Amino acid sequence: MDAYIDRPLRLGFSPCPNDCFVFDALVHGRIDTPLRFEVVLDDVEALNQRALAGELDVAKVSYHAFGRLAHAWWMLRAGGALGRGVGPLIVTRPDGPAGEPLDLRGRRVAVPGGTTTAKLLLRLFAPEDVEEVEVRYDRIMPAVAEGAVDAGLIIHESRFTYAEHGLLAPVDLGEWWEGRSGGLLPLGGIAVQRELGLGVAREAQRAVAASVAAAFADPAASEPYVAAHAQELSPEVRRAHIALYVNAYSLDVGADGQAAVERLLAEAAAIGLVPPLPRDPFVPAAD
Repeated sequence: MDAYIDRPLRLGFSPCPNDCFVFDALVHGRIDTPLRFEVVLDDVEALNQRALAGELDVAKVSYHAFGRLAHAWWMLRAGGALGRGVGPLIVTRPDGPAGEPLDLRGRRVAVPGGTTTAKLLLRLFAPEDVEEVEVRYDRIMPAVAEGAVDAGLIIHESRFTYAEHGLLAPVDLGEWWEGRSGGLLPLGGIAVQRELGLGVAREAQRAVAASVAAAFADPAASEPYVAAHAQELSPEVRRAHIALYVNAYSLDVGADGQAAVERLLAEAAAIGLVPPLPRDPFVPAAD
C-alpha cells in the first residue's frame, strides 16, 4: 500500500533519554523513509492528552491511554518501553505509610497523570479509598519529601534518584505486576492514527524500528540529542535510563509483549478504566 502523504506527520515523544535515543536517527535524517515528521516534545501525560484530542499523528503514549485510543489508533510493534524491572515505584518518607502490603487507604498519593500506565497499576494495586493527586512526574519526589502528599508514584529517571530526596521505595509496581501476571510489564508505545492508512502505518513502523536498530548499532551517535534534552541528568543516569527502558522489545514487542499488553488492558477494562481492545491493536503485518 502507498505510504505517501503530502504533509509532515506530527510526531510526539518525550524529551526523556529513552525516547530521544529511539528517535534520534529518524528525526535527524539518518533513516531512509518517504515520510516527513514535525517533532513535538512533551511530558508523557501531555502526550497522552494530545493524542486523545487528535492533535498528533504518531505519538508515544502510555498503554493506559492507548486503551482509550485503540479503536482509532494502532500501536506500532517498535519503539516502545516494556519488559521486566521497568515498573513505577511507590515512594514514601521514612515516616510515611507502612504495612505489608503497603496500606494506602485514606492517603494522598501523587500520580504522574490520569492516563499513565503508572496510574492504572496503582488502581489495580490499591483500589480502595486512595486520594490521587495529579502532579507532573518530575515534581512528585519533591512533593513527597515536602509532605504535600503521603506517597508518590515515580517513573522515568526518578527511580534512580529517589534516595537523594531522602525517600524510601517500599513497593515496585513492576515487580508486583510481574508476579501477578507472570508476564512482562508494558509501559508505553508508539501509536499511529488509523485514518492515515495501513501503508503509512506500516512505513512508520518500519522507520521507527530502523531508528531503534541504528541507535543500538551506534549508541554514541544519539548522545548529543539525549544530552541536549536531559541536561540536569548525569551521563551515568542517562545511560542507565536508556538501558532500562530500551531493549529487545523496543525492536519488536513479540508474542510475549503483545500478550502482556492484552492482559494489562483486559484488567483495565474489567474495572472500567478503558473499553475492551479491538481485535487488531497492533499494526497488521503485510500479507
